[in-house]
Amino acid sequence: MSFNLVKRCLSTSTARNAIQNVTVIGGGLMGSGIAQVAAQAGNNVTVVEVNADVLKKVNNSITNSLQRTLARIKGSTEPEAAVQNADLVVEAIVENLNLKHELFKKLDAAAPKSAIFASNTSSLGITDIASVTNRKDRFGGLHFFNPVPIMKLLEVVKTEDTSEETVSAMLEWGKAIGKTCIRCKDTPGFVVNRLLVPYMGEAFRMFERGDASARDIDLAMKLGAGYPMGPLELADYVGHDTTLFIMQGWHKKFPDNPLFNPSKTLEKFVKEGKLGRKTGEGFYKYE
Repeated sequence: MSFNLVKRCLSTSTARNAIQNVTVIGGGLMGSGIAQVAAQAGNNVTVVEVNADVLKKVNNSITNSLQRTLARIKGSTEPEAAVQNADLVVEAIVENLNLKHELFKKLDAAAPKSAIFASNTSSLGITDIASVTNRKDRFGGLHFFNPVPIMKLLEVVKTEDTSEETVSAMLEWGKAIGKTCIRCKDTPGFVVNRLLVPYMGEAFRMFERGDASARDIDLAMKLGAGYPMGPLELADYVGHDTTLFIMQGWHKKFPDNPLFNPSKTLEKFVKEGKLGRKTGEGFYKYE
């Protein structure tokens, strides 16, 4: 899904260059959250979805979350039309490189040349996604965390081609919507997932070897390291299909890195439909 996010600048000297109109393509969990925080920051937001029924669900979700945002959010089922006045387009669709390429080819032709493109991907390379566009210098990563309205961090990702002007604009926009921003290069998983996925992977291997129970592994990290959630609890929360997808993708691209080896436990869970909290069972069972 793709998003256009805008912030009104208080300084008249910089208003001409500020992001002011945002189109969000994809109104799922991440997309609707991005739309909400952008609207709260004073942006005018257009959310694009596949049909009117899905848009209705997006609006209902945001309505329940925060009524005041609705005045700044409108919906669209036409991505190319939605980005015609965009200052920033943030893509938040499914993690499929071919689909992202198909989308960005269309958006690249329709959006103003000045518009910044960004992806919210958590597992694919920004450089790979941007490769089909003619604005690689105005293409970067804006990696939000779930749930977007609550999580404070925003990873701003710079590729070898991303201009410093583009990075600065993304950093300023992130700050304007209330996020704490960090800069990082276009490496697998950026900062958080690059550390988090191997951490969970080692917990999976400990569990598989029988070194400790799931409960004791999680208690060890909560009480011994001060983490708010243990690695296996976290895996259940993220979803085992999502984590396995990331590990498989990284393993395919970097087969010599043992930290990226897919977990046999996750493969078994996914095959059995035990994806964690969202299906009611993973390492633990949920009501």
